[in-house]
Amino acid sequence: MTRVSVGGRLHFGFLNLALSRERLYGGLGVALAEPRVVLDATRADGVDCDHPDAREYVERAVELLDVPGASVTVAETLPRHHGLGSGTQLALATLTAVAEAWDRDPQVRARAPDLGRGGRSGVGVGTFEAGGFVLDAGHPTTRFTTDRPADGEWTVPAVAVRHTIPDDWRFLLVLPDAAPGRDGDAEDASMRSAVDSADPELGDRISGIVTRRLLPALAEERLSVFGEAVAEIGRLNGAWYADQQGGVYRPPVGAVVEALSESSAITGAGQSSWGPAVYGVTDTSRAGAAVAAGEAALERAGVGGEVRVVSARNHGARVE
Repeated sequence: MTRVSVGGRLHFGFLNLALSRERLYGGLGVALAEPRVVLDATRADGVDCDHPDAREYVERAVELLDVPGASVTVAETLPRHHGLGSGTQLALATLTAVAEAWDRDPQVRARAPDLGRGGRSGVGVGTFEAGGFVLDAGHPTTRFTTDRPADGEWTVPAVAVRHTIPDDWRFLLVLPDAAPGRDGDAEDASMRSAVDSADPELGDRISGIVTRRLLPALAEERLSVFGEAVAEIGRLNGAWYADQQGGVYRPPVGAVVEALSESSAITGAGQSSWGPAVYGVTDTSRAGAAVAAGEAALERAGVGGEVRVVSARNHGARVE
């Protein structure tokens, strides 16, 4: 039996959505220790998996690896479509588990497109491989239109920057009781609309924040500057999506982010991907106060939800 476990990820946004610039997308994010995907795989003569989402990936993995089959049991999963990378982490964990059960090389990066993963952002694949903070290189705009390429007809963006997160940094996770974020055709339509109307100057501002504030803050381990930088990147990304999600943040995320931004326990807050997951940057010394701030933010927004403080994950998926 092979067991694969991997945490989720936060997605802070993209470097650029305007086709008038040389490169499109360019995702930024960080690997989390939890919540996690945990699954087990054993050899089989056919496909045996009672988890509806994982079963599709088991079937595809068996085909890609050219093996007789696999029996897969899912012990833990990420909340679906909450902005934590549930689909990518489940797909890659399934591929890896089936491959390792048959003593095959999963070739995660090469095969991710065949699983429908890594088309726009390379953050999910990059964090699965090595954890930490990841900035991917995006794609040349000359190869792209606003339409999403068909599955398998892309390569996952290369990791341009990978950085270890300091041991005492923490991330507050607030998961409001709200409808899941966009995926599939709805996400594709929203991204097409955002790219069609993207203001290139926003991308230029984001690039300046990344090079002059975020990356130096990581290198020098300055938590406050890092938190402020990712929060500003998130706000600028939200301007691209405002027409699609009803504002810079999707409801009720805006109210939660506003409340967290007023807390001294939080250094920068924002929405991960399409939400509804909200993150806040903090550290071990303020973890308890950060949880209290998260609970107060949900109450202020008038919604229920889950609040926890988690550490970053500075390694790739675990294979046992």
